[in-house]
Amino acid sequence: MPAPSRGRRYRARVPCPSTFGAALLLSAAAVFAQGPTASFANLQRPQLGLPALPPSSGPAPTEGLFELGRRLFADPVLSIDQTVSCQTCHRPEFAFASPEPLPKGVQGKTAQVHAPTLINRVYGTRMRWDGRTKDLDTFVLEPIADPNEMALPLSTAVERLRADRSYTAAFGKEFADGVTTPNLATALSTFVRGIVAGDAPVDRFQKGDPTALTKEQRAGLWIFESKGACWRCHPAPLFTDDAFHTTGIGAVDQTPRPGRMAVTHDPADEGRFKTPQLRGLSRSAPYMHDGSLPTLEAVVEFYARGGNPSHNLDPALKPLSLTADEKRHLIAFLSSL
Repeated sequence: MPAPSRGRRYRARVPCPSTFGAALLLSAAAVFAQGPTASFANLQRPQLGLPALPPSSGPAPTEGLFELGRRLFADPVLSIDQTVSCQTCHRPEFAFASPEPLPKGVQGKTAQVHAPTLINRVYGTRMRWDGRTKDLDTFVLEPIADPNEMALPLSTAVERLRADRSYTAAFGKEFADGVTTPNLATALSTFVRGIVAGDAPVDRFQKGDPTALTKEQRAGLWIFESKGACWRCHPAPLFTDDAFHTTGIGAVDQTPRPGRMAVTHDPADEGRFKTPQLRGLSRSAPYMHDGSLPTLEAVVEFYARGGNPSHNLDPALKPLSLTADEKRHLIAFLSSL
């Protein structure tokens, strides 16, 4: 949450009162309390507050294809020892993120970075913390072959699925050529495209429901878009700029991890990691690319002090003079996302 700047991109609009406001709030709150979900319906139309869904690079999604992707996402058959699935690290009850800083992979290994939420990846322009992956279809296959995560060669994954009659039947219904690596990618990415979260209190507030945000949350929204200038890296409606910044997280003796520099080989990118989106935030702890901040309180304190010392620290990060009440209000707003 860098220092304030002119020209705010996200302004809180004073909504018009609605006679149905309270009823809408209670109804939507009951749904949202269940947490972000993955559904084929999410691929049919954008949720409140979100932009139009980008077109799929593959065939038009069907409900059968989505459900095939859901099954594959949860099946440990795609790991070398059949103990780990995609869902092991991206758990639905934790907003499709991992509750562990570095989630466990196969054979006692751990992932090299935190497994963040998959919410709204359908809108992402860059995948992974360092942005090295070009698109979602490529991204969903990488953990399968990663030696620290699932460690299964993709050719072996395809062989296993072809040996399973139920999978060959399911693939045969969706693809003329059955089980192939590209079709595996399409099925998994179709499911991930359906992990969408909009229609949060802030969306309903912006659409005219004055009761959607509490007094504390409204005060936190003001901090988010003014004094804290959090919007500069986390602009609505996706609450991420999908760009890369050095915050000092993970730096040792003020030397950061390579981050984006490992991809571009540009020293200016040293320590830069992709800005995470903030929807579902209260369910997706811990935070940052190394999972080192366990709570939202820790995140707010981190940005209030201007990040960690680093020789390549983003110049936008400056200490913020936030009072205890302002921090509390900001956390209330972030939790509402």
